[in-house]
Amino acid sequence: MHTLRNQSLLAATVLLACAGVTSASAATLSVGPGKTYAKPCAAIAVAKDGDVIEIAGNTTYSGDVCSINRHNLTIRGVNGRPKIDAAGKSAADKGIWVVNGNNLTVDNVEMYGAKVWDVNGAAFRLQGTGFTLRNSFIHDNENGILANANVNSDILIEYTEFGHNGAGDGQSHNLYIGHVKSLTFRYNYSHDANIGHNLKSRAETNLIAYNRFSSTPPGVTGSTAAGQPSYEINLPNAGTSYIIGNIIEQPAANQNPTMVAYGEEGVTNAGSDLYVINNTFLNNYSDGTFLFVSGKVPTPAVIQNNIFGGIGTLSTQASSILKSNYRSVAPGFADRDKGDLHPTGSALVINAATDPGVSAKGVSLTPVAQYKGNASGEARPVVGQLDIGAYEATGDAANVASVTWTACGNEGSTCSFSGTREVRYGANGVYTTKFVTASTPCTSAVFGDPIRGVAKTCSYSSTLSTASAAAAPAWIPCAGENYLCTFTGTREVRFGSGTSVVTKTFTGSVTCWPKAFGSDPAKGVLKTCSYSSSTIATSGSATTPTAPAPAPAPAPSDTGWTACAVEGGVCSVTGTHQVRYGANGLYATKTVTGPVACTNAVFGDPAYRVVKSCSYK
Repeated sequence: MHTLRNQSLLAATVLLACAGVTSASAATLSVGPGKTYAKPCAAIAVAKDGDVIEIAGNTTYSGDVCSINRHNLTIRGVNGRPKIDAAGKSAADKGIWVVNGNNLTVDNVEMYGAKVWDVNGAAFRLQGTGFTLRNSFIHDNENGILANANVNSDILIEYTEFGHNGAGDGQSHNLYIGHVKSLTFRYNYSHDANIGHNLKSRAETNLIAYNRFSSTPPGVTGSTAAGQPSYEINLPNAGTSYIIGNIIEQPAANQNPTMVAYGEEGVTNAGSDLYVINNTFLNNYSDGTFLFVSGKVPTPAVIQNNIFGGIGTLSTQASSILKSNYRSVAPGFADRDKGDLHPTGSALVINAATDPGVSAKGVSLTPVAQYKGNASGEARPVVGQLDIGAYEATGDAANVASVTWTACGNEGSTCSFSGTREVRYGANGVYTTKFVTASTPCTSAVFGDPIRGVAKTCSYSSTLSTASAAAAPAWIPCAGENYLCTFTGTREVRFGSGTSVVTKTFTGSVTCWPKAFGSDPAKGVLKTCSYSSSTIATSGSATTPTAPAPAPAPAPSDTGWTACAVEGGVCSVTGTHQVRYGANGLYATKTVTGPVACTNAVFGDPAYRVVKSCSYK
C-alpha cells in the first residue's frame, strides 16, 4: 500500500507492492545508430527477464511497434530522449508497445501516433501486472495509456507529460486506467485531452498528488495542439482516493463543465472515501461544477485547504466535509497568465490552512511537495503555518501577519475604514477579497458573488496593507466560443484568440460569438471570452477603467412575447399559442395547445449550458 506519510520528492525507491528485483546477471542491451540493435523492438525481442535496454536519445524510431513479453525489464532513453513514432503501424492491433510482461519500468521516452482500426490505439497497452513510467512525454495517440483490468497490478506514473491524446470520440483519453489495485500519479502534467479526460482511473486506490491538469489557451503555442477535455479527473467507480496538491484548471472551451467526477458510473470499488486536500482549482468557464460526487457515494468527501477560483458549484454532495477552503471569482496569484499560481498576500490564504490529519486508513493527508513545471516537483517550503492551495507563498507575500476581521457592512451598504486594507465579502466561511483604500460598496458587483442566494457581509483586516488598491485589472476567462459568459455588474469583455481580440462593454452576460461583438477577430480559429476584473463605474461601483469600450447595441425588442415560465417549470397557456424556449436570442419555437413543460425534453436545447425560459406569443 502506498502512503503519503512516507512519500518524499527525492525518494529513489519505487513504492510498488509487486516490484521485481533485477537479477545480478542481467544484461544491458544497447539500441541506436551504430549500436548492437538498430531499433528498440529488436532488443525487446531477444531480451531476457530482468534485462536493461538503453535506447540512444535524439533519434526517431519510426514504425517500431511490438509486444513486450518479458518480466522485470527496464527500458530507458540515454543521452537525450528517444522518439518512438507509430507511423501508421501497431502491435497486435492495439498500440505501440503492448505490455504482457510484469513489472516493466520505462524511463525517458517520447511516444506518439498510436492509431488502430477500432480507434483505441495506445502508446502503452498494459496487460501485465505492475508498471512504472517516468520522465517521459506521451502525446497525440488515441490513448496515452490504456491499462486493462488487473486487481493485482500497481501502477506508478511520475514526472511525465501527457498531451492531446484521444481520438476525439470522448471514449479515449490521455490516460485510461482500468480496475487495478492502485494508481500512483504524481508530478505529472496532463493537458489538452482531445475531447476525453485528462485522467480516468478505475483503480481501487488512487494517489493523485502534485500534478497539473489544464489546457493550452487557443492562440497560445504549447507543446501540443490545444484540446477541449471533458473531466480533468474522472474516478468513475470511486475507490479510496487522495487528490492532494494539484493544479486543476478547466479551460473556457471544454466538453463537460465538471472538473472532477467521483463515482459517477457507480460505487463498485471497495472504498468510497475521497480526500481533496490543498489543491488549486481554476474554472475558466462561466459555470460548472468543481467536484461532482455521485449521490450513490455513502461516505462524505473531505474537502479541505483548497482554492476554488471561478464560478460553479463547489460540491454536489450535500454531506461533504468542507473546511478551510478559499473561494473567489478571481483569486490573487503571482502571475496567472504565465501559469505562476503561487498565492499573493491574502490573509485568507497565507498561513490559513488547517491540519488535514490522516485518512480513515491512517494515511497522512499533509502535502509534502508542490508541482513545478514542466512535469516536475519540489519540496513544499512551509514556513510557519501551511497555506491554502497547491503552493506556498514566496517572498513578501509569505509574510502575512495573523489578522482579525472587523465587520463593516451588510450586503448593499458601504464599508469604510482608514488606509488600504484587505476587505472580505461573503458568508458562512466562503469569501472573496480585494485590497481597497478608504471605502468600498459591499456588493457582488464589486467583489463577485462567492456564495449565491445567501445574504453576505463585508469585513476589513486589522492590519494596514502595502498592496496597491489600483492594480491593473486582470482578464478572467469565462466562456468558449458560442457559450455564455456571465459576470456581475458592467464590464469590458474581450473576444478572440491570442492577440487577435475585440472588446466591448456588457452588463451581466454576453454570448461569446461574433454576432455579439460585431466582428470575428480570428476567423477559422477557436475563440474564447474573458471579462475585466474591474467593473465599469455606475452607481455604487468601485472602479472605472481609463478607456471604457463603447456600449453594445441595444437588444432587439421582444414586443409580443409574454414570459410564462423559467426552465423546468410549466408554461400555462389557454388555447393555441406559439411558445418559444431559450435565452439570449437563441430560441426553439413550438405551437402548443394548453400548458407545456418548459424543458429541453420538449423543445430541444437551443442554448446549451444557459438557463432558459419560456414565453408565449
